[in-house]
Order: sequence, then structure tokens, then C-alpha cells
Amino acid sequence: MGVSEEDISETPTEYQLTYQVGVAENKNAKFRKTMEDVHTYVKNFASRLDWGYFAVFDGHAGSQASKWCGSHLHAIVEEKLLEDETRDVREVLNESFVSVDRQINTKLPGNSGCTAAVCILRWEVPDDVDNQTADFSQHTRKLYTANVGDSRIVLFRKGRSVRLTYDHKASDGLEMQRIEKSGGLIMKSRVNGMLAVTRSFGDKFFDGLVVGNPFTTSVELTRDDEFIIVACDGLWDVIDDQDACELIRDIEEPNEAAKTLVRYALENGTTDNVTAMVVYL
Repeated sequence: MGVSEEDISETPTEYQLTYQVGVAENKNAKFRKTMEDVHTYVKNFASRLDWGYFAVFDGHAGSQASKWCGSHLHAIVEEKLLEDETRDVREVLNESFVSVDRQINTKLPGNSGCTAAVCILRWEVPDDVDNQTADFSQHTRKLYTANVGDSRIVLFRKGRSVRLTYDHKASDGLEMQRIEKSGGLIMKSRVNGMLAVTRSFGDKFFDGLVVGNPFTTSVELTRDDEFIIVACDGLWDVIDDQDACELIRDIEEPNEAAKTLVRYALENGTTDNVTAMVVYL
């Protein structure tokens, strides 16, 4: 299930975005009764020409948390971005994620949770260039990412995959230490023997152990960067980063690329919902 917001700013009809987005999803009815994944993309994000917001949310214990994030997170990030445009976007993402985690735990009924992988694509003026006089040729394109849980973002650069996220799993040594220092237990690679991810939105039953603070990155994009894949673990459970990139590198249409990834996951034994978003740069 997806949320798609098309052009939200006034743009010339002849203007073409410098990126293309394709999305595919599948409930995987053989193994899953419900679809708990949600995706969102916003063209001309924050009412800025050619900016973009791309996100995939993978719900568990219900779809309430993932649906809430799909409908609200981008608005929260936009509001905080515009409050002070000099702030590091990674700080804005961290603050937004923590705020969303708190709101879900206080506003939503039940104990649902979701992982998240979020990208913001935007143009910036370098620090050594006067913002008032800079022309478009002096702008650089930046990609900011944030994730909690095991949804993943992979950049394809110079023929190689570059992972821009961190898998927050209970089997990870650093996350195990953090959970145990917070008073929790790791049993059978699960938090208190129950939850496989160590960071997420919601999951109020694990409040204080499973947190909403994301892993964040900032990347300046170049001509060597071809596309990014944003997908839930329904894909990554059955294919590694490089193979996923190789699978779609020669496909010209982003929706077909996304469908190819989802089809591969289903044909290779994934037991989860599957959502894949491909952004051609």
C-alpha cells in the first residue's frame, strides 16, 4: 500500500525532474494474510523544484504504525527542515524520527511497529559559494538517508553497490550491547526473545529498549551514481546488495526495475511482504 504525492509546487509544464521513481509491491499471499508495507514518495519535496522524498515502511504486529508513517513522516520532516534551513539534514531526520516514535507510542492503539528507510534528495549551494548569486550550475546534488530496523537503501555507483543504511538487528554485536545496557535481553537473536529488530517506530511494549534514533548518512552525488534501491527486508532476505543492483542495471524503466526485484524475491523464497522502490538518478 502506498502514498504518492505528485508535484506539490507550481512548476513549468515543460520542466522534467532529474530523477525517475518506480515502485512495486506484493503481499506475498502464499505466506502473508495482510500487507503491512507502506511506501511514500513526494516530488518537489518541501515545495522545492527537483527535490525528492522517498520512503519504505515495513510494519509488524499490524499496519497501524507503517500507515501512520506513510501519511505523516514527510510532513514532519518538511516542517522541521523549513524551520531552519541551515541545519544539517541528518539532525533534522534524527529529530523527526524520535518525534514520530514518541507520537506513535502515545497516539496509536495497540503495539504495532515498523522499520523505515527514508531518503531526501535535494540541491545545495556549496559553503564557499554565495547563495544569493549562485546559478544552477554551481549547485550540488545531495542525498540524505535515515533508517531504523532492517529496511535498506543501496546506491549503485561506478558499477558497485554502496549500502547507505545499517541493519538494526538483535544479532548485531553493537545493538546487542546497547539492548543489554538498557536492561533488555537478547534471546535467539530477538529482543527479549520476541522482536528481531532493535530500532523501529512504535513497538511500545519494548519502550526504552527498541528506539527510534536512526542511522543517517549524507552523500554528494556525481555522474557516477546511477540509481538507488529502497526496499524492505522481504527483498534483502533473499538477495545481497550487489546482486540486486546487477539484476536491474540494464533495465531502463524504473517501474519495471522495481517489479523485477519484487518478482525475484517471490521466486526465491521470501516469506515476507515485499516492497521495492527504485530511483534513477
